[in-house]
Amino acid sequence: MIKAKYIVKKVKRQRVRRAIQARLRGTAERPRLILVRSNKYLYAQVIDDASRQVLLSATTLEKELKGKLKSVKDKAAAKLLGETIAERLMEKKIEAVVFDRNVYNYAGRVKVFSDAAREKGIRF
Repeated sequence: MIKAKYIVKKVKRQRVRRAIQARLRGTAERPRLILVRSNKYLYAQVIDDASRQVLLSATTLEKELKGKLKSVKDKAAAKLLGETIAERLMEKKIEAVVFDRNVYNYAGRVKVFSDAAREKGIRF
C-alpha cells in the first residue's frame, strides 16, 4: 500500500520518540529536560516522570526573551533559551537533569541549547 510521505515521516518520528522515552525517565532528583522545536519557536520543559508533573518551562514566545532576540528560532535563540532554563533550574536547586533531545539530531540548535545550559552549571 502506498502512503503519503508525511504519514511515513510521522510514523517514523513516533517510533523514535517511543524508543527514546523508554530509555529516559526523569525523577524528582534528576528530572527530564525536553526540547521541542516548531517551525516558529523553541520550547523547553523540565518534567518529573515519577509524579508526571512539569516542574518548569521556558519558551522563545515569552516577552522577555522575544525582546532580546532578532529571530526566535535561530541558534542565538537556542543559546538564550538554554541559559534561561538553566537559571530557572538553579533557582529551584536542581543541578542535574536527563536531557531528552526528542527526535532531533544532536546538532545545530539542539547542541547550542545544551551547551548553553551546561555553561551555566547544569549537569546532563
